[in-house]
Amino acid sequence: MKRGGMARPPFAEPEGLRAILQRLDHAGPQSWRQDPEAAELMRYAMDKYGALARKHHLDPEDAAVAAFEVMRTQSARNAHDPWAVVTRAVHVTLVAEERANGLLCSTHQARRAQVSVRHDAERFSERDVALIDYHPAFQTGLGAALEDGHDDDDEPTNAFFALDGTVEVFVELGWPQEIARSGVEYICNRLARSEDRQGAFEALRRDRHPLALLDIDQRIWLVILRTVLGNQNPDRAKTNAGRGVLLLLLIGYDVEDVLDMPEITRGIVSVADAVVAGGAHV
Repeated sequence: MKRGGMARPPFAEPEGLRAILQRLDHAGPQSWRQDPEAAELMRYAMDKYGALARKHHLDPEDAAVAAFEVMRTQSARNAHDPWAVVTRAVHVTLVAEERANGLLCSTHQARRAQVSVRHDAERFSERDVALIDYHPAFQTGLGAALEDGHDDDDEPTNAFFALDGTVEVFVELGWPQEIARSGVEYICNRLARSEDRQGAFEALRRDRHPLALLDIDQRIWLVILRTVLGNQNPDRAKTNAGRGVLLLLLIGYDVEDVLDMPEITRGIVSVADAVVAGGAHV
C-alpha cells in the first residue's frame, strides 16, 4: 500500500508494530535511543497524531511522547490491535495535558474526575474592569473604609495592581514568588465568581485542590485565605485584619503600609519557612 506516493512502513500495520515493539523490548531500554527504525516509528507517530495534538492545543511532539510511553508497555505489545491501544492512550493523555494546562495542575491530577470537571483557571488580571467597580464582595468593605475616614475622592487601586501588590506582600515576607502568585490568583478567581467575600472564603476553606496545587497543608492555606480575604469573624470586620490585604490595597493603602501592619504580617511570617521548605519541589 502507498500513501502520498510513499510506501507505508511495515510498522504502520498492527502486526508490524507488534513486531518492532517486541524486538525493541528484547533489545533493552537503550534500543529506543539507538535503533534507526525506532526513530522512524516516532516520526511516524508524530505525523499520525499531529492533528490530534493540535486539536488539543499541543504540539505533535507531545503526541509522540505519549505514544512512546504506551508503546513501551506490555499491554500494547500483547494487544489484538496495538495501534488501537496506542491511539486510545494518546488521546486520553492529550486530553489530560490540555486540562492540566487550563487548570494549572499536573497531568496526573487532571486525570482525576473530581479535578477535571473544574473550569479552566482565569487570571484575575485578564479582566478589563477593576473588580472593585462591579463586584459586591467589596462594596460593603469599601463603604465601611470610607466611613472610617478615607476621602471619597481617593481613587482606589485597580484590581490588577491590587493583585500584584498582594503577591508582593507575601514575597517581601519570605514567600516564593510562584507559590504566592498562584495562591493569590486562585483566591481571586474564586472571589470573582462568588457573591461576597464570606461566601468565597467558606468555599475556599473547604477546597482541597489548592493544597495539592501549591504543595501546602491546610494550616498554611488558611493563613493565605485570612491574609488575602481577611478574618471573617464579625468582630474583626472593620479592622485591617478583617479587611484583608486585597481590600486594603483596593481602597488606597500601598504595600509599604500593609507591611507595617503586624496584624497582617504576623501570620505570613509564621509559616514562611514551612512554605519555602515545601515549595522547593513544587
